Amino acid sequence: MLTDAATPVRDSEVYGLSSMFAAAPISPLREAAAYESLWLGDGAWFKRIADLFRENPGALPSELVPPGVVDDTLEKLKSFVGKELLSSMGVRVHGAGEYPDKLRDADHPVEILYYQGNWELVDTPGVAVVGTRNPSPEGVENASRIAKSLVRHGYTVVSGLAKGIDTAAHTAAMEFGGNTVAVIGTPLSEVYPKENGALQAEIARRWLVISQVPFLRYERQNYKSNSLFFPARNVTMSALTRATVIVEAGNTSGTLVQARAALAQKRKLFILESCFRNQSLTWPSKFEKEGAIRVRNIREIVDELGEAPNQD
Repeated sequence: MLTDAATPVRDSEVYGLSSMFAAAPISPLREAAAYESLWLGDGAWFKRIADLFRENPGALPSELVPPGVVDDTLEKLKSFVGKELLSSMGVRVHGAGEYPDKLRDADHPVEILYYQGNWELVDTPGVAVVGTRNPSPEGVENASRIAKSLVRHGYTVVSGLAKGIDTAAHTAAMEFGGNTVAVIGTPLSEVYPKENGALQAEIARRWLVISQVPFLRYERQNYKSNSLFFPARNVTMSALTRATVIVEAGNTSGTLVQARAALAQKRKLFILESCFRNQSLTWPSKFEKEGAIRVRNIREIVDELGEAPNQD
């Protein structure tokens, strides 16, 4: 739940710019508003904002934005999001509480995450199952089989809630009684594709939906600019998981952004044999040479990962 309630944190987590401040609480909603303010600046993007925080280590968003600007953005954010969504969503702030440290492995790590659902699933061992929005019947079947195998061995299935491979992976995990996490490329106020509205709502209610996309920037931009949020979320999805499995993907698929991110973040990258058999694809052999694992049998994925550690 995203409210004005303060969250106590250590002074070393909050006031990295100055040692003169004692330990103090923060307001997650106010920090979200400050972060949204940064995103409203001209030319704002993940790299530029991440660079700003690298230049100001330990700073909270509210320490980098004038208080009056934060106040104004806070009112706009409350009005745009609305009471119903505000009452069902939460926010995680870097340096405060339950922000996942593994996100710092991303090349341009985000400072704020919005979510709906059970945040504790972030700490479960997750594996991303991703691929094309227009899969073959074999691809859909493979995604489902992989998801069920991962669930059977204690892993949380993570994907992007897109149509095609993502939908198959989420659905199979749910039907098999496992956990699933959706890392979406829109704000929590949006659904894409529209036909996945019920699926997104169910995952938010029973499992976990995560977004790094700023509400107000997204609302202000056109569709073409907003489409860039989709490959950007793949980098975060990789950082949140132990491994990525690519089921099917074309030569220009956004899935390949996640492949590059997984290797850069020292995560395991699995590529199904069917991708190598497709002679029109150039990327499978390229990533295999860079360290990706070629999967001829789905069992090989779990054999490589091992059983998921007990979370009790």
